[in-house]
Amino acid sequence: MKKIQVLVLLMLSILVIGLVGCGAGEDDTAPDVNTEDDTQDDAQGEDETGEDSEATDEDTDNTLVMATSADYPPFESRDVDGNFIGFDIDLAHYIAEELGMELEIRDMSFDGLIGALQADRVDMVLSGMSATDSRRENVDFSTEYHHSGEMFVTRKDEPMTELADLEGKTVGVQLGTIQEEGAQNLQEDYDFELKALDDAQMLIQELITNRVDVVYLDKQVAQGFIEAQDLAGFDDPTEVSPGMAVAFPKGSALVEDVNAAIEQAMENGKLAELEAEWLSSEE
Repeated sequence: MKKIQVLVLLMLSILVIGLVGCGAGEDDTAPDVNTEDDTQDDAQGEDETGEDSEATDEDTDNTLVMATSADYPPFESRDVDGNFIGFDIDLAHYIAEELGMELEIRDMSFDGLIGALQADRVDMVLSGMSATDSRRENVDFSTEYHHSGEMFVTRKDEPMTELADLEGKTVGVQLGTIQEEGAQNLQEDYDFELKALDDAQMLIQELITNRVDVVYLDKQVAQGFIEAQDLAGFDDPTEVSPGMAVAFPKGSALVEDVNAAIEQAMENGKLAELEAEWLSSEE
């Protein structure tokens, strides 16, 4: 009998140990379940971050990012406090207001403006840019909002009055401008050296310090420098350049709305008001 009791107790002990072992096995698998839950939580966190990013994108959708080269008074420059001022700047603010958007202005060199549009880093460019056929291959343009023509700026002690006077001289132009292109065309008929810089005000300093003999600029801009620096100059008698327009990335949905704002500015007198404020004294 005692042997039977011992055998029963032994069997019960083995059964209990087996059950405990099974329980421990189930507990060992529990962390796998929790890991899956953690992964799900992480995935949900990423989705929430994505939703927040989309919300941020929606906020930026109401910002109109404009690029300019703020070295071209009276169209775009900075005042003593560093604020953007000028004809194009005020026109850009008017356009943004008509579109119900906040305007953000980014300053960069003129020859980098087209690239900024092509890379979609900005929505539009207002920078005294002429709507040439070559530029139209890379960007879209608005309705033309102003036309000036071109002018050669010289020192009073060495006046020039005609294109023939350019022979043997050094002509300064701003990189990427229609004046650079025009000067290159003139070199086919006149023998002069071309010096291109990316800043119009720097060009005038080059002229004053005798590093160039003449500077080729937009007429409105040239007249401002002539008055401010007591310089001289003469009009370019060659073919008329296209007018200034707002530039956009190819296929931009903004073109139609901006055109409507410009046309409204023409009709309601706003454009004439800006011309009187910024350009009338230069004419």
